[in-house]
Amino acid sequence: MERTNSSRLRLFYTLLALASFCGVLTGCAGVSAGANNQVVTTPPGSGTLSVSPTTLNFGNVPVGTTASLNATLSATSADVTISSADWSGSGYAVSGITFPVTVAAGSTAKYTVTFTPAASGSSPGSITFTSNASDASLKETFSGSGTQTSSHTVALTWSPSTSTVVGYNLYRGTQTGGPYSTKLNSSLLSNTAFTDSNVQSGVTYYYVSTAVDSNNVESAYSNEASAPIP
Repeated sequence: MERTNSSRLRLFYTLLALASFCGVLTGCAGVSAGANNQVVTTPPGSGTLSVSPTTLNFGNVPVGTTASLNATLSATSADVTISSADWSGSGYAVSGITFPVTVAAGSTAKYTVTFTPAASGSSPGSITFTSNASDASLKETFSGSGTQTSSHTVALTWSPSTSTVVGYNLYRGTQTGGPYSTKLNSSLLSNTAFTDSNVQSGVTYYYVSTAVDSNNVESAYSNEASAPIP
């Protein structure tokens, strides 16, 4: 009996020593169950956001009126959350969408851009979307020009040439003394009167005429006439 108990005691101490040894090295079989399990996470920014069209061209829009165009945002690969949008350019506004907004993968979101020019001339603009897509900033550009409408006309008359001529040309400029870069008639004028209906409010125009003989020789400019448009 004493011999048996002594053997069991030695076996007990051996097991304790083995357990302590395995606990330090953590390399014994059965100690770290499930050590080969892997946790896979989707990295942020794996979705792709695109806009169509990439440029909205409004063309010519009369001052004080509004033109509108639609655009579409599309998400691929993963859902994309658009946190905000910032746009710039005189006369532009965005509607039909609120932020933040999430566009599901394979889906689209539509919005509307309006252009209301306050003055004549070209007005470039753009909108930039901030999102968690792989390309965090997406930009769409705007282009448009305001045109001035006017109900005014300019009635012009001039004295006939004392020489024998076959017709007259009429020129217009926006600076006194020239240059007179706009030729108002497409063919020779046979009379000495012309009405200019393509004028804009707030602009002063300056006019000169020339005479053309049968050899197609054009005279020097006449004296200048001015017409301020209210």
